[in-house]
Amino acid sequence: MALKPEPTAPFHSVQYALRVLETVSRHGGGVTDVQIARETGLPVAHLSSLLLMLRREGYVEQVADGAYVIGDSLVLLGSGLTRREALEAKLQETLTELRDSVGAAVYISRYIDGEVKITQFADGPRTPKVNEWVDFRSAAHASAVGKCLLTQLDQNGRRDHLARHKIARLTSRTITNERIPFSKLDSQPATVPVLDLQEYAVGTVCAAVPLTAGSAVGCLALSLPIEHAHRLRAAADTLNRRAAPVVLSLAI
Repeated sequence: MALKPEPTAPFHSVQYALRVLETVSRHGGGVTDVQIARETGLPVAHLSSLLLMLRREGYVEQVADGAYVIGDSLVLLGSGLTRREALEAKLQETLTELRDSVGAAVYISRYIDGEVKITQFADGPRTPKVNEWVDFRSAAHASAVGKCLLTQLDQNGRRDHLARHKIARLTSRTITNERIPFSKLDSQPATVPVLDLQEYAVGTVCAAVPLTAGSAVGCLALSLPIEHAHRLRAAADTLNRRAAPVVLSLAI
């Protein structure tokens, strides 16, 4: 199942979104899209999609005269001691909306202290999460989440991880030669989702895209039962396009 680079992948746009938020924050009384374009150097046509996303996620609001002001989401994320709780709540809201949009369980995973960790997820009766029959920390070589995270590490980081968590054959599709998957992943564009086609668990297919926010290593992923494998490509493309609000929340 080949996936092509997604031209609307979010990672370059997040940098622009941050510049837009900085501009809106400097203008307490509101600022027009023309002024935002002037101060950020971005064309108004390019701003329209960014402003739409920022409004949808609650980071900015548009007042009666058409000017933009900071929104509740941005206020909460900057609210001192409650910032962490506000961020987690905002990410959970975003994950729930994404789950409903792609029709699949979705996950945020981070590489923390040398281990793969699922930090948040959203599932439901019709979108069950993957059965973690082998600890994700020990299955990074097989899962979409693990491969996506390990691909973001340097060679020494990967060697260290695989020295602590030996590669094992989990299904008949698991690749046990570490050079094969990583050479393929290193050669593919970063905007192409990483796939797991029953390599971690029989009966489940998954996709993951990196979440690049500063020096943190993270990814956004989804899982589908094998009977819905025909939807994986479309779901992965949607995951890629909708990753921007997640990256933005992590970057603020």
